[in-house]
Amino acid sequence: MTDQPARPKPPAMLSSMDRVLDAIAALCRLITGLSLVTLTVIFGWLVFGRYVLNATPTWVEQAALLLVMTIAFLGAAVGIHESTHLSVTAFRSIVPRWMRTVFVVTTDLLLAGFGLLLLWQGTKLTLFKWGSMIPLIQLPEGLRSLPLTVGGGLILLFTVGHLLRLATGHDNRSDTIG
Repeated sequence: MTDQPARPKPPAMLSSMDRVLDAIAALCRLITGLSLVTLTVIFGWLVFGRYVLNATPTWVEQAALLLVMTIAFLGAAVGIHESTHLSVTAFRSIVPRWMRTVFVVTTDLLLAGFGLLLLWQGTKLTLFKWGSMIPLIQLPEGLRSLPLTVGGGLILLFTVGHLLRLATGHDNRSDTIG
């Protein structure tokens, strides 16, 4: 057991921010979970319709694309928040602490830029496509890129949260400690 000094309690603003970001991440997990269940059910209906009723439901593919986009981009944002996204930390783990901090900040800034890019371009694409309809399900075509837009905004938001915690000395991600 190592004797590390006790970490000071985070400021109230940081604790409030963490509660809000945790609630947003929980909502995203709920939405992605429901989307995954819905995806499973509609593919079950597709198989039943095709092989039992001999009448393939054609709308399933279009609905599945929307659900997959939702699962992918909201799931990616939650991965950023919880630091469970794919990353390679072996090199970061062997360098001195100051260099590790530089790598972490650089990575966070790149992720924030990526989230901002997704948000910006996703918004443009969503607005551009909103006027046309998705065939077979008659929903606005802009719904296809809405998860990209929301996911990008959440990646930006969650990464800024990481940067604020790091700047105040309250970052608890495993690759930034010790």
